[in-house]
Amino acid sequence: MASNRHLGRIVALQSLYEFEFRTQAEDASVSIDEILQRNLDRYKEEIDDTTFVTELTSGVIAQQTQLDDHIRPLAPEWPIEQIARIDRNILRLGLYELLYRAEQVPPKVAINEAVELAKAFGSDNSSKFINGVLGTAFRTLVEEKSDAGTEV
Repeated sequence: MASNRHLGRIVALQSLYEFEFRTQAEDASVSIDEILQRNLDRYKEEIDDTTFVTELTSGVIAQQTQLDDHIRPLAPEWPIEQIARIDRNILRLGLYELLYRAEQVPPKVAINEAVELAKAFGSDNSSKFINGVLGTAFRTLVEEKSDAGTEV
């Protein structure tokens, strides 16, 4: 199941990356559903839980503005537009899992998976950058929210 989900995250990342690239290139025919389905078809033998991948991808797309708004203060020296496209999408994916999928994915797993994606697909420093931003996100957005909810 774990490696299946890891591959699912790779497919989600590839789909998000292509969608953003084609959207920014003003490709009028771009469809996240078409991109995702094509990518899932490539791995239909390996990925059993396509619902996980679909929910992850559609969730990041649906929450992209809010995710970017959270990322900006977490990496103030790096305007979101200047972050490498692959790193930006890894951050969105990891942050989405931290904020919206905590019931299904433990925070440490979400961060670790994002770091592994950065090691595989990012530049030499991507994994450290992703780890730093998502670690800060966990402390400031997840832990503080949890602490605030438990105070009497």
